[in-house]
Amino acid sequence: MLRSVLALPRVVLLLGVVSFFNDAASDLIYPLVPLYLTSVLMAGPRALGIIEGISEMCGSLLKLFSGAMADKTRTKKNWVVGGYVLPALSRPLLGLVSSWPMALVLRFADRVGKGLRTSPRDALLAAAVAREQRGLAFGFHRAMDHAGAVVGPVVAAGLLAGGMTIREILLWSAAPGALAVMCSLLVREPERLPEPLATRFSWNLRDFSPAFKRYLIVLALFSLGNSSNMFLLLRAREMGLTDSQTPLLWALVSLVAMTCSTHLSALSDRVERTKVIVGGWICYTLFYLFLGLNGGNPAWLWPSFAFYGLFIAATEGAEKALVADLAPSNKLGTAYGWFNVVSGLALLPASLIFGGLWQSFNPISAFGFSSACAALAALLLKFWVVPEIATPPNPS
Repeated sequence: MLRSVLALPRVVLLLGVVSFFNDAASDLIYPLVPLYLTSVLMAGPRALGIIEGISEMCGSLLKLFSGAMADKTRTKKNWVVGGYVLPALSRPLLGLVSSWPMALVLRFADRVGKGLRTSPRDALLAAAVAREQRGLAFGFHRAMDHAGAVVGPVVAAGLLAGGMTIREILLWSAAPGALAVMCSLLVREPERLPEPLATRFSWNLRDFSPAFKRYLIVLALFSLGNSSNMFLLLRAREMGLTDSQTPLLWALVSLVAMTCSTHLSALSDRVERTKVIVGGWICYTLFYLFLGLNGGNPAWLWPSFAFYGLFIAATEGAEKALVADLAPSNKLGTAYGWFNVVSGLALLPASLIFGGLWQSFNPISAFGFSSACAALAALLLKFWVVPEIATPPNPS
């Protein structure tokens, strides 16, 4: 596996390094944000849902715009670099705010940066490798992403244990963010890019296959139950996890995802990608059911969150590789834009529904709703999205 990874094109390896530093910065503060919002800025679950939902939804709309524009202008690097600059500036400023509406503004800026870079970056990755390497390339990229997500929370836990305040840790996120920006400047685009599209961008998806459209519908259903991960950390804290243990718990998730992402995504190059994705969505269903029902035993949090890491490892790379399998090669940026906007737009109602169910009723109803969405999406992906289209070609 290591030899296969090292044989990947330079742009794939370099984008992996960029993601490592960016996620080290992001996950240095990510497990602390719900604590910061609820204990320092006094925001409840509903406010947390508003913050995360609006931020993710707006960022997702930009993913469609940036992907389509990257196809049209034949320039992807500028979008990628700009998308890393904005979060590097906005994340540290969270440590200076005194109210949750200001935190919303900065989280919005962070998601805008992600919206600008994600689709052009994914299109670069997909175009850089052959079809039979897509799962490996995306899996490696996600593994590097999660490696940074391991380092960030571990450092955060150490800083908390050493007496540093949450505000100070937020400010220190500027250092790895700056490294991510510097590395992104070294990325080179392929020498030969597709010719500009002769037709105008179509909002009705008529240039895409029926299987791709069905895939987007199923993805939207799954995403409706896939609210912000911050609710998981809030639930863990409610079950008795301490502030210093919270970053370590999230680091465990990232460690499992980092370890398994490359292997499980590469597996999707050899079998039907839909099988790998369905398996991951089943893991998600079981995890949410367990977390909703288990209200008083914090010891089970560690193995259950490790299990959640398997869901992430099995789905992130394979889902993106499936997009490239089903989309025209000259519209990869637009295809990833649609993929990201569909999943992202559902995050606002997902987070609002989840936060509302939790605050108005109980955690069981919120986690049960998410489980039901994931289970139904897995069934539809298996029996409705024409799985044979995702089958790798015969190597002979």
